[in-house]
Amino acid sequence: MQAEAMKETCGIYLENQSRRRYGITSPISVAFPRDVDRIYTEKLIEAMKPFGVFEDEEELNRRVVVLDKLNNLVKEWIAEVGKNKNLPPSVSLCSSGKILTFGSYRLGVHTKGADIDALCIAPRHVDRSDFFQSFFEKLKLQDGIRNLRAVEDAYVPVIKFEFDGIEIDLVFARLALPTISDNLDLRDDSSLKSLDIRCIRSLNGFRVTDEILHLVPNKENFRLTLRAIKLWAKRRGIYSNMLGFLGGVSWAMLVARTCQLYPNALASTLVHKFFVIFSNWEWPNPVLLKEPEESNLNLPVWDPRVNPSDRYHLMPIITPAYPQQNSTYNVSTSTRAIMVEEFKHGLVVADEIFQGKSDWPKLLEPPNFFQKYKHYIVLTASSSTEEHHLEWVGLVESKIRVLVGNLERNEFITLAHVNPQSFPGNRTQPKESDYVSLWFLGIIFKKAENAESVNIDLTYDIQSFTDTVYRQANNINMLKEGMKIEATHVKKKQLHYYLPADLLQKRKKSMPDVGRHTRLVLKRTSLDNSYLDSSRDMNGAAQLTSFGGIAKPSSHPLSKEIERPAVFQRTTFFASREKPLNVIQPPVSSQGMSIPNVPSFGGDTAPPPWVQSISMSLEQNTIPATLETISADSLDDTASASIKNSSAQKRVHSPASGDALKRLKDTEKQSLGKTMPFQTVGTLRSQRLPSKELPDSSSPVPTSSIRVVKNSIRLTLNR
Repeated sequence: MQAEAMKETCGIYLENQSRRRYGITSPISVAFPRDVDRIYTEKLIEAMKPFGVFEDEEELNRRVVVLDKLNNLVKEWIAEVGKNKNLPPSVSLCSSGKILTFGSYRLGVHTKGADIDALCIAPRHVDRSDFFQSFFEKLKLQDGIRNLRAVEDAYVPVIKFEFDGIEIDLVFARLALPTISDNLDLRDDSSLKSLDIRCIRSLNGFRVTDEILHLVPNKENFRLTLRAIKLWAKRRGIYSNMLGFLGGVSWAMLVARTCQLYPNALASTLVHKFFVIFSNWEWPNPVLLKEPEESNLNLPVWDPRVNPSDRYHLMPIITPAYPQQNSTYNVSTSTRAIMVEEFKHGLVVADEIFQGKSDWPKLLEPPNFFQKYKHYIVLTASSSTEEHHLEWVGLVESKIRVLVGNLERNEFITLAHVNPQSFPGNRTQPKESDYVSLWFLGIIFKKAENAESVNIDLTYDIQSFTDTVYRQANNINMLKEGMKIEATHVKKKQLHYYLPADLLQKRKKSMPDVGRHTRLVLKRTSLDNSYLDSSRDMNGAAQLTSFGGIAKPSSHPLSKEIERPAVFQRTTFFASREKPLNVIQPPVSSQGMSIPNVPSFGGDTAPPPWVQSISMSLEQNTIPATLETISADSLDDTASASIKNSSAQKRVHSPASGDALKRLKDTEKQSLGKTMPFQTVGTLRSQRLPSKELPDSSSPVPTSSIRVVKNSIRLTLNR
């Protein structure tokens, strides 16, 4: 009798849970898992284990011990600060602080060796200057602390260090409270009252993480699904907020939304549904986990109804905690196109898995980036010492999205795809620096209308990027002798000068047979819609380039952006070609820069890219066809309209180097008011607020004695 009553009670509880609404809409399905779903989930876990996504008990315990030590250090330090500021002993002893975690560790999805994002909460008598001075000095004296460094001028100021081998990023927030209680609820918006913007930003990470966990129906299913999606994104090369893809919190919110729509599903089903949802999502409609809440604190929030600039965000994913922000501000036209294609690829593979035609390891196969494009730009950052190189690489990498944006705005470039992975310099390359890092950007060119040949000058695009980096380095006193950036255009066949052979080998076709899942419509297109990357193979057949191996739709959204500022300096960059022409010596710089002699190459021997001159030609004798992909689960007319090609205007590719770009006013605010899910202004992007961390345009490019070596990239494209 008692067992039957308990069974009935559990049934009522599960029924109520299935009826509960999570998020801003009702769930799509409340179906409970089948036995086969459990089998698929077990197989998913087994496929993930080789990649170190699960931490063992010993390392988990070590993290707990380290956080406990750090928490005790904070309590001691806050008591010392109170004593030094002559607070009564009774007050200083009671004015405790605490350490809270956020990010992947707080979500429960951190991997082996991952860092911990932590928040130091202090009472009102402790200042930010105390944190970066007295607490920093206290950390210096602790055993087990290594690589201690403070980044006080960051957008979210942070102290970084290793504690007993575990990396920790520690941010600081001072609350308007006399003491910090153990049961403090930071989800309450009243905790933000009377705080400066830096403290609000520091609290935001914890508040967003906590809110995400509160908004998912089943935390364990959410965590396992998020582990799988994060691993997939890293393997596919689309995990990097800094480079314009998505970061950890954005992936967490996409997975959380999937969990809301399928509240009772297991991880295997949720992974599949993740691809179903976001391969068909009508960007730039925002992803929201909850209805935005009003507040009388008047903090800047994301709201395209109030802020016109918010309407031009391409892939908005809105944080659920006040003040709501767009976590994907850095996403560009190219990175969104790449991610959408990856969602579609993921759906095709997931379909095959659930049809029994494939298994989970196939989903985690990496793409072959170095076989994907015909043209690449190699970005080289070099320094003379290891310490300088760590700083220099961090700065250059944080600004690569500026280069991507510059290239996207070139009227002859359809796509600029940066590989998030950096590579060490090849020892066979002649160089002066001991420390070299390389990034590779795949480029798809678009033909000009009614032109036999087109001269494309990429000098300005790259020059304005390097000026931004040098200016920023100069502003923060980072620029040292030996710090250099170089850009080189290479073709696919020349990548072996930079990378080992195993990275460049063609893999067996890992992409599923798209023809079985999509209806392909072959259309002749006018010259202005044909791609330079279409070429003839050995048999003379037209070969079509596409993202990730999936046929690229003929109407991908292109959009323009207001260009970022640049202060110009004489600049040149090396370009490459298949067959050498006579070497053209660049002129000597007005600053007296010496140009080394460039050796000449004859015959059919292709010289290394770093000794080649500035001209290149592409030969094409046919107008290529374009594939239009129509998914089997085709979108309706409204959804299809969101991916129609738009006649976005792009800037003329080579403005005079003396012309400066007009800059939008830099503002700390992102937007005001309440956000609602509605269609924003198409895919056109006629303006975009500059990044807060970019230096002001009035800052000059450094004119110190440090030599800045630059050359020009010019391409001649023949039809």
